[in-house]
Amino acid sequence: MIELLNDGLRFSFPEVHPDASLRMTFMRTLRIPDNDREWPLPPGLGRFPLRHLDDYADRVPAAWQERGGVLMPMYQSEAMWIHFAVEGSRGGASYPFAVQIATGKIDAITGKPLHAELKSTPQNYLVAPTQPWLDGFCVEKGIIRQFVAMPLGSGYSAEEQLTGKAEFGGVQIMVRPMRRSEYDKLPKRRPKDSFWNSTVYCLRTGSMGLAPGGRMRQEIYEDPFGLHAWEKQSSRCFVHLCNSM
Repeated sequence: MIELLNDGLRFSFPEVHPDASLRMTFMRTLRIPDNDREWPLPPGLGRFPLRHLDDYADRVPAAWQERGGVLMPMYQSEAMWIHFAVEGSRGGASYPFAVQIATGKIDAITGKPLHAELKSTPQNYLVAPTQPWLDGFCVEKGIIRQFVAMPLGSGYSAEEQLTGKAEFGGVQIMVRPMRRSEYDKLPKRRPKDSFWNSTVYCLRTGSMGLAPGGRMRQEIYEDPFGLHAWEKQSSRCFVHLCNSM
């Protein structure tokens, strides 16, 4: 089940476990210079607003209506990052999720076309709450390029640079919870300095797409559980980026 709550997306899987709930928010941030220098992570400057696409059905392209999802307005060249916050926990162990993020159907983790199944080599997903946020496209180990909004057709989006087409734009999300049988094996108490992190972070995050911007250091953490730990079926959402112009 996907809900739009307080300008955030809530993915919940009560049929798997009552604690299986993940929130995602999209955060405004400073745009870092696009040069050869590697920059530190910029701050969050508040959440981007999200709106139900159905509320604007008479004003959006037919293709958007077919895909469904939500709307998010951005200024051209505005930067964002995405925040992941796990809501459910048992005895200090947060419920884990495997999350795939793509822009224009280009996987932000691998730079390849989005694949519906999870893969480990190379890993095409991140694990929440191990990964508290994602600031951009992973271009090499420990380095990402910032998410920056650009109008489709300008040739700058990752989709256009890699496929030569301006077809989808937006952000595509697929979320899978951990299997209940695997979650029940996890320690009830959170060990000190482990990957269990109950801190609530903020997501730092015509048609728009996302282009790769400046470089910054950010690690994409390896899955500590393995492919067998995740449910096969995913919950999906299309976030349409609306040009503020």
